[in-house]
Amino acid sequence: MGLGSTVLALSALGAAVVYGLGFSAREEKGRAGAAVKTVSTGVLALAVALAGQGGAAWFWLVPLGLAMGALGDLCLALKAERLFLAGVGAFGLGHLAYAAGFLLRSGDLGFDGVSPGEGLALAGLLSLLLSTELWLAPRTGGLRRPVRGYVGLIGLMGAAAVLLPEAPGQGVLRLGAALFILSDLMLAVEMFVARDPGLRRGLARALWPAYWAGQALIGWGALAFWGVGQG
Repeated sequence: MGLGSTVLALSALGAAVVYGLGFSAREEKGRAGAAVKTVSTGVLALAVALAGQGGAAWFWLVPLGLAMGALGDLCLALKAERLFLAGVGAFGLGHLAYAAGFLLRSGDLGFDGVSPGEGLALAGLLSLLLSTELWLAPRTGGLRRPVRGYVGLIGLMGAAAVLLPEAPGQGVLRLGAALFILSDLMLAVEMFVARDPGLRRGLARALWPAYWAGQALIGWGALAFWGVGQG
């Protein structure tokens, strides 16, 4: 990464730390919290885009996914039902962008089959997705359909990460995808399942570093996986 992208990445990290320490556990984030949260992921998207200049066309799906995450962060932080649905849609498009980028680049490199470990990972992911029909869907009320659609897009992104062929950045991308999925899982429990205020605050604190680190690792891993930004 060049100097400009490094400065942007460090600025994004600083904003993420400020949000995590000062706003993540608050029930109401306020405009300041929404701004800091959005900056932490929006600037990260800019850093990856700057570092990836000159990359293949499909590489830009990754900064697009990061940008959709920033939009989703803004919508969720502002705490309104219509904005919540917009946030779910933005995150869903982000997952779709990641999945498309992973699969297209994997096709370029050549898929290398499914190892036993990867098969177990796919089976575990499928089991997790199916389980949401038991513990999550019945609790989502009128949001059941959009939540189900979002769960499907999470699964698509996760499967695309598991199927990445062996290449530089593969492990980083997989770890980033896993942390992103973990943060979505914790958010679902916080929003629809947990009732104890202390548990909800604890989940809010824990999911933020998992989410932001997941996004950062996806961006970093993509630079290596596409072979760009290495100067």
